[in-house]
Amino acid sequence: MYSKEEAYQRKKRFWISFGQYMSLQPSNRGAKVNWLNYKTGIKDLYFRIKVNNHSASVFIEISSKDTKIQQKIYEKFEMFQDILTTYLHEKWIWNFGVYDEQGKIISTIGITKENISIFRETDWGEIISFCKENLLALDNFWSNYKEAFLLE
Repeated sequence: MYSKEEAYQRKKRFWISFGQYMSLQPSNRGAKVNWLNYKTGIKDLYFRIKVNNHSASVFIEISSKDTKIQQKIYEKFEMFQDILTTYLHEKWIWNFGVYDEQGKIISTIGITKENISIFRETDWGEIISFCKENLLALDNFWSNYKEAFLLE
């Protein structure tokens, strides 16, 4: 068990390591990308990474307060589900209208790798590899299909 400060420092070291490693990875179009704060270009649409003491997740988050906009974006992803799955190389979990940790209604499309921990440095390579592979796949999809998601 770690103290709050030890846990904070370990998490901080992980995210610094991840950021440094991913800074070497250009986007599909060759541009430099802040992978921890990926700019989709669409309001309330994010590519997220979540790592904790049990798992690592990469997911698309749709968090518009306007439920009609949230539904419209989610339905657009549903229309592209087969194509998205081809880019991602496996099926992700789809959740429409779920509550996040702050009690806000969001929709997500994501994948989780269980039994890995941000607190075990021996897992960091596996976590980084998992996140990198899925972020690059999302970026590849997004660079080819972003225009279809621009709302009318």
